[in-house]
Amino acid sequence: SRDHAEIEQVHGRFVVRDRGSKFGTFVNGQQVTAEHALAHGDVIRLGRLGRIELRFLIDDEPLSSSVLDSSIIGGFQQLKKLIEGLRSGRALVLDDVLALVLDAAIEVTGAERGFIMLANAAGTLEFKLARGENKVTLDGARFDMSRKIPEEVFATGRDAAIDLLEVPDDHEGTIVHGIRYVRCVPLRVVRIVERADISIDSRPIGVLYLDGRQKATLMSRAAAASLTALANEAADAIESARLWREARDNARIVEELRVAFQIQQALLPRPTRSAPFFDAVAASVPCREIGGDFFDYMDLPENRFGFALGDVAGKGVPAALLAAVIQGIFVGHQASHDPGVMMAAVNRSLLTRAVEARFATAFLGVLDPGGTLIYCNAGHSPPFLFSSAGVQRLAGGGTVLGVFDGARYESVAVQLRQGDTVIVFSDGVSEARSPLGEEFGDDRISSTLAPIVGQPVQIVLDALLVAVREFAATVPQNDDITAVVVRYRG
Repeated sequence: SRDHAEIEQVHGRFVVRDRGSKFGTFVNGQQVTAEHALAHGDVIRLGRLGRIELRFLIDDEPLSSSVLDSSIIGGFQQLKKLIEGLRSGRALVLDDVLALVLDAAIEVTGAERGFIMLANAAGTLEFKLARGENKVTLDGARFDMSRKIPEEVFATGRDAAIDLLEVPDDHEGTIVHGIRYVRCVPLRVVRIVERADISIDSRPIGVLYLDGRQKATLMSRAAAASLTALANEAADAIESARLWREARDNARIVEELRVAFQIQQALLPRPTRSAPFFDAVAASVPCREIGGDFFDYMDLPENRFGFALGDVAGKGVPAALLAAVIQGIFVGHQASHDPGVMMAAVNRSLLTRAVEARFATAFLGVLDPGGTLIYCNAGHSPPFLFSSAGVQRLAGGGTVLGVFDGARYESVAVQLRQGDTVIVFSDGVSEARSPLGEEFGDDRISSTLAPIVGQPVQIVLDALLVAVREFAATVPQNDDITAVVVRYRG
């Protein structure tokens, strides 16, 4: 409980009182009802499960050897400052926490060396740090010992104090170095879980291992008590340090992604473009910090206007890098102003770089002042062409980019008339899902845009994005959404 018990000096003696805790206070196994007078060496247990125990000691009274080894007071005093430091959160760097814990454990127990192993994400113990006497860091390779002891302690959650000569067959490699005595304790994070019933969540995160040649201190009850106190605080401090490091690393990644997003946006052209014979507008909304979609505009010879939309397989940073590469290839080959030639160049370049399991689809169109649109569709969702004659899909061109060596890409020509509108979109639009799992689909794109396709291009684009957003409702965006709208003005 948050306010579990109290100890007070009354008329020259010390008493412990329970403060109305949920699971009670016990002294030497007997529950405290009102208050209990404390004697030197009494064990106070908080709660029935006994996860938290205190031993009441008075420094100026001699300790009976039947109660506890006399070195326990000195051991706890040595740990006092360390534990206070761990609790204060000042030691946030994981390596520093591990070194502090090991140095204190070696000093208190008289061990010659020690190491800490922590569990990884898969639950397997990994060697983290080894220290010897005089605060010397040891190479993990110098620990010729069996993993059996630490793994058993981690699996069972029970302390181990072992004389290796009693089980020589299991530990010959350690004995040969003169090591005889081993003490190993689990590092366990304990949390109070407040649900309908209060319970204790105990989770092992690793082990603290110590060994040496001398039995007296390492195997004593004083060492056991000191290590128990240290391990309880150390586990929380280690977990806090790991969480802090993860948060720091995550913050750095977030900052790097923010910069990458700014760079990616800078690579895209201004979304609106106009000339006497056309109006164009585009938007790209990544589903992560950065995306694998892109759009681009090109000012080509003979007053032609080029527009492209690409969609790289995958999401996030890898897709964004490949999208930037493809965008750069388009720019480098725009002098040819032939969409089929440009697509073939992109395909060759991707195959040369051999980016495994990465391919892309793209649409590239070139519009001249007379209304001739020459395009190449490389495996992309066929754009819609809305005209006075009806709705047409622009599907001709070739297959996806970066998969087939020698793939052929052809340019297709279509004649536009005044007011004809081309809408190019990525599959993040057509494959957006509703809360019921239904896809937005091409038919909804057509039915959404048909009534308003004569409106200014910005209104057309906004209507499409709003329709997709409202359709998805509470479903998180699972793919990049990109669209380009081009109107031929005549």
